[in-house]
Amino acid sequence: MLNIFARASVSRVTDPVGAALVRAGLTPNAMTVLGTAGAVAGALVFFPRGMLLAGTFVVWGFVMLDLLDGAMARATGSTPFGAVLDATCDRLVDGALFAAIAWWAFAVADDRGVAAAALLCLVLAQVTSYIKARAEASGFGDAANGGLVERAERLIVTLVGTGLQGLGLPWAVAASQWLLVVLSVVTLAQRIAGVSRAAKGASGGARS
Repeated sequence: MLNIFARASVSRVTDPVGAALVRAGLTPNAMTVLGTAGAVAGALVFFPRGMLLAGTFVVWGFVMLDLLDGAMARATGSTPFGAVLDATCDRLVDGALFAAIAWWAFAVADDRGVAAAALLCLVLAQVTSYIKARAEASGFGDAANGGLVERAERLIVTLVGTGLQGLGLPWAVAASQWLLVVLSVVTLAQRIAGVSRAAKGASGGARS
């Protein structure tokens, strides 16, 4: 949802930077891999050790590179491989982030409830993204776009929670993860409903 309202404003800032990085010899794919490696390493190194604030800043910093690889792709022209690489790396970051929070909940916080919420968020994030990919493959891509929380919202809610808990606010991670579970279920239902309507419309059009 945030993407709909913020994409144009963000692009005005990131596109000139992306074009400059391309002129400097960097490629969008290299930026994607760098951002993914840094975010995954930051999540898995800092969060399981209880270093929530440091982990939040490291992960957030590398995730921001994802904005630049998109800007660079617009400057050079996107490729099918680049799109697949970007989507794959996004799933890796999501998985590492929620797995690291679950690890922290088990090993540091000793809170199985938060661990369960983080694992639910991990599964729901992957399934929500899969619905969109499968819908696109079936010709209903537009029907599965959007929803209450997309990847940007998932990252914001999650990292605000870890950051606030790192600053000493108890229950911030628990609140953010359970909130995200609820919002993700709603988003999943929205996407399924959208594809269902599109499929029924296509079926009706074919019969007529």
